[in-house]
Amino acid sequence: MLQMIVVGAGVALVHWLLYRRLVVATGVGGPARVAAAVLLGILWIVAVVAIGAGTVFAPGPVRPVVWLGQTWFAVLFYLLLGLLVIGVVLLIIRVTGSAYRVRVLQVLSALLVISSVGAVGYGVVEAEDIRVVESEARFANLPESFDGLRVAVVSDLHVGAARGPGFSDRVADLVNAQKPDLIVIPGDLIDGSIDLVGGDVAPLATLRAKYGVLGVAGNHEGYVDDVAAWLDFWETLGIETLRNEHTELSIDGATIEIAGVYDYDESAPYAPDLGAALDRTEPDRFTLLLAHQPRQVIEASERGVDLQLSGHTHGGQMWPFIYPVRWVNPTVSGWDRFGDLQIYTTVGAGAWGPPVRVGAPPEIAILTLRRG
Repeated sequence: MLQMIVVGAGVALVHWLLYRRLVVATGVGGPARVAAAVLLGILWIVAVVAIGAGTVFAPGPVRPVVWLGQTWFAVLFYLLLGLLVIGVVLLIIRVTGSAYRVRVLQVLSALLVISSVGAVGYGVVEAEDIRVVESEARFANLPESFDGLRVAVVSDLHVGAARGPGFSDRVADLVNAQKPDLIVIPGDLIDGSIDLVGGDVAPLATLRAKYGVLGVAGNHEGYVDDVAAWLDFWETLGIETLRNEHTELSIDGATIEIAGVYDYDESAPYAPDLGAALDRTEPDRFTLLLAHQPRQVIEASERGVDLQLSGHTHGGQMWPFIYPVRWVNPTVSGWDRFGDLQIYTTVGAGAWGPPVRVGAPPEIAILTLRRG
């Protein structure tokens, strides 16, 4: 609750800034100024409600309000970004002594509001259009009986605030329609506590694959509840979780190793331990690693892992976040290679915070493993 109050106060200051820069400074007056103030006040209340969803209260009864509040945060981001640009333009005008400063501010402010709302509107539509992306990769040491294995990678749903069980159900239906042989979940299914949003992820119990469903925790599984508590809950949904450990998958007498580690940024007792995950594995066997963040790929390559499946990056989710995401991660989306290891990083099916994606459409990845 304290965090909600502190963040709410900060958001209030942002709304006051928008009022001063986009309403007062542009000369809006009379009833229009009052209407703008009332609208910003309402949107602030909606944003505060969105902040507490899933952590302070169950979002279900007010999910449309939460959805609007989270979407408004995306608009706020673009408005603030645009205000920085306008500030630079106005500084140049002041230095040059132009007499059209107010007129330029009015035009740029109007364009900023229109473009921000338009970009987020597009992002809302893009975030709802989950693509099924199919690709394949070849591995010299993949057993012949595994040639053609179809693996569905389902990551970063982030249900529990703006999105609920309906979204989980839609994802499950989309995955099952692809008839994968194996389903893997590289984490970040939820945003919130088990008591408040556990039911939102429950439809994933309908996931079906010939060789089962395997998952590892992401960073968001540890933000509210204990990581182990969330993984225990996943187990009730039929998801076999890997906690710095490995399992074996056998087909027609041949076997591969599937290992999974805790999130890269977790600390004890849930710190990632790739050594423990690979302990007692057969060194000549094909090894598949589930790791939420692609940043574990360097160590995995050094330890002889053949294939790593990750998520976390969202492909940047909203432009221009793609640029800092590229700085932090060794790879951001799709296939990449590090030594003898191949990695696929999915951009995920959901969205963290605002249910908005701009330039990074969501996906369910269907990967076909080939021998050769």
